[in-house]
Amino acid sequence: MTERAPIALTIGEPGGIGPELAIKAWLRRTQDELAPFCLISPVSMITQAIARSGTDVPVRVIQTINEATSVFKDALPVLEITDSATEVVSGVASPKTASVVIESITKAVELATTGKASAVVTNPIQKSALYEAGFGHPGHTEFLAELAGPGTIPVMMLANSKLRVVPLTIHIPLKDVPTQLKTELIVERCRITHKSLQNAFGIAKPRLAIAGLNPHAGEDGTMGTEEKTIMAPAIKQLRDEGVDVIGPLPADTMFHEEARANYDVALCPYHDQALIPVKTLDFHGGVNVTLGLPFIRTSPDHGTALNIAGKGIARPDSLIAALKMAAEMATKRLATGA
Repeated sequence: MTERAPIALTIGEPGGIGPELAIKAWLRRTQDELAPFCLISPVSMITQAIARSGTDVPVRVIQTINEATSVFKDALPVLEITDSATEVVSGVASPKTASVVIESITKAVELATTGKASAVVTNPIQKSALYEAGFGHPGHTEFLAELAGPGTIPVMMLANSKLRVVPLTIHIPLKDVPTQLKTELIVERCRITHKSLQNAFGIAKPRLAIAGLNPHAGEDGTMGTEEKTIMAPAIKQLRDEGVDVIGPLPADTMFHEEARANYDVALCPYHDQALIPVKTLDFHGGVNVTLGLPFIRTSPDHGTALNIAGKGIARPDSLIAALKMAAEMATKRLATGA
């Protein structure tokens, strides 16, 4: 690519707020200076959502995603995929539409890996409905990693305008974190994060900060030894490789404004330790970024919100932030030649 291609936006769970968010994001395309994106969906699903919303949004079915660039200013471009015979009910996640959800993701990845799309932005999915239909992956990210090919190691990063965080362990009980937190895991996640900040965020010399697991980062072993036995060896190995990394730092003092100026990303041993500060600083502007993939993928940092779907009250802020971040990352990746 010599110039940035359109973004591929997936439909997500049709009974959730994804279709509504896509409509609202397009309506704010000028206000928020959004790069062209194309919704990958059965056209019937998006026209149903438009009718429910009471808005006047023109839709243009396109044959190839590159048409989105010229269409975007006047109509919401939709790259149509196989329609589902099932009527979508707002607020209801149905396994009958699982094939649409999966096909939308698969098509978006295909477009991104072939260079026809500059990035993939995914609307939220309802895993329970997919599982009921026989979906065999733990989640969205694992499915994307499989589509990306063997050897792909995805790393979750949450980001907004004030903070980037990477949880080193994700959806596991807190009691299991000390046994899952390994030196090798920390080194692997830091390497992927470091490379991604260079290639997709344009940060030539990324600064990484690692939070301690225990209160006061173990306080020299009096409150826990994981900082000495697991984290310190990882930090030494990374520094020997030329990675600018500090820590382990006490988590209670590393997220205020002055402290955040000393690093570009914080890596935290467990889920809530990472997500609480980023969501506190900017709850509606958070973006979920998957590092380690051969293509750019961002997503709103929220779920399908079935309880408010179809009511017209869903806020598109996080999807808009995800679209903007994806476009910025694509531009940086073009500039670095990655």
